[in-house]
Amino acid sequence: MQENSLWLGRMRAPIKTAMIGFVVLTVVIYALLIGQRLFLENAYGMYEMIRPAGKPLVQAMLVSLVAALLFASLFLSDTKGAIETRPEGFFDLVSVVLGRLAMIMTAFVVLVMFYEVVSRYVFARPTLWANELSLWIAAIVFLLAGLYAMQQRSHIRIYIIYNMMPRWAQKAADSFSVLLIVGFAFALVWGGYSDAAKRFLRMETFGTAWDPPIPGTIKPAVLLIIVLVAIQAVSNLIADWNKDPEAHTPMDEIDETEIENIRRTLKED
Repeated sequence: MQENSLWLGRMRAPIKTAMIGFVVLTVVIYALLIGQRLFLENAYGMYEMIRPAGKPLVQAMLVSLVAALLFASLFLSDTKGAIETRPEGFFDLVSVVLGRLAMIMTAFVVLVMFYEVVSRYVFARPTLWANELSLWIAAIVFLLAGLYAMQQRSHIRIYIIYNMMPRWAQKAADSFSVLLIVGFAFALVWGGYSDAAKRFLRMETFGTAWDPPIPGTIKPAVLLIIVLVAIQAVSNLIADWNKDPEAHTPMDEIDETEIENIRRTLKED
């Protein structure tokens, strides 16, 4: 097992065990909450999920869910995809772990919307929270995906002129790009910190029936992620500084591994 480990090493097995344990615990607590909804009139629902004060079962559910997501992200970050850039330092690992979290949360968005469709069109009982929860999760996914894309060097770049430059000019262009990113991050934090802090401290809500604290969480998250993106950009610049120049062609955009997987799937069908 350790031979396949990317960075966890001996911790891979304990983290996998913790992930499975917290996932099982989350499912058990969720089943208890569902049972309460079926047999008790004052059972907890989604309204109480974002207001857990004084509700031990809800608190246990949230803690278990967060722990399950954390350990799942850590475990999944210990493998490298066929077209992924191998993490080379601490900040790369942070970005990869958060990228795995974004992938997991994308599945949550699908599950929430599937639940809403079934509830609305099969049982004629639409929810008050599905749209806002999917919006909340999708906003977090969008932010984390930006950080992951920076670590993977996956943002759109035009190489026509860049490939014609000598190496020193490429380094100068990369440095200027990183300077722009850091400057933008500084300006955004400078201008938005006060407003974000106010929204977070009063945990500003969305103003709807379910009333989740989307503004109170997303605005601070924007500032936090843009700082991490800037740090990751600097980390990329340092990591790539002494590397040999790469030749970029349109063929780089073709994922041969994915194409081969599709062909294999079609043959099996």
